[in-house]
Amino acid sequence: MARKETPEIDAGSMADIAFLLLIFFLVTTTMDVDSGIPVKLTEKQEENVDKPIVKERNVFEVSINSRDELLVEGDEMSIEELTEAAIKFIDNGGGLGKKGDNGEDGTSCDYCAGEKDEASSDHPNKAVIIIESSRGTSFGMYVSVRNELLKSYRILRNIASTNLPETGGRSYDQLLLDYKNSNKKDEDTEVLIKKVKGMYPQLLSDVDPQK
Repeated sequence: MARKETPEIDAGSMADIAFLLLIFFLVTTTMDVDSGIPVKLTEKQEENVDKPIVKERNVFEVSINSRDELLVEGDEMSIEELTEAAIKFIDNGGGLGKKGDNGEDGTSCDYCAGEKDEASSDHPNKAVIIIESSRGTSFGMYVSVRNELLKSYRILRNIASTNLPETGGRSYDQLLLDYKNSNKKDEDTEVLIKKVKGMYPQLLSDVDPQK
């Protein structure tokens, strides 16, 4: 009687099946990705900009302690009030055109709409905002405070741009958009952008975190 041969299993297609399964799992598997916190960075200053002579009234101190509590000029303040307070300081325009304590010209601001309080900032190009944080301050709170301060500059620039006759009523945001859409070739719009930025320069600084 003839001996029966053991049937063989055709494994030729197993590699193809395994490859298809590998592709399936790679396509359908989701991976956790750490998301960052959006933050607006301070503008880089021009190299030829003169460093302002800082007086005490031209400094706006913003402090964040380890419990994420906000202190502005030594007083407690909510983050919702910060933008308005910063605008009031930057746009104060308290310079009266007289010689200052250190001999510099106290140039008055003819476009500022502030209260012109002599105890507050002389001019937007002299108004310095300092952020002081603690080592225990959360990064989210620091970013929120910084973004609110940058928002105050944006608001003032939009108002200033709208009031300039040569902009045709366009806001600062609209100037930036028009310049971007022109592939950064519109020299006239670029000049206007620099003019508005010069009216309200971002003088924002950080100090080393406190223990």
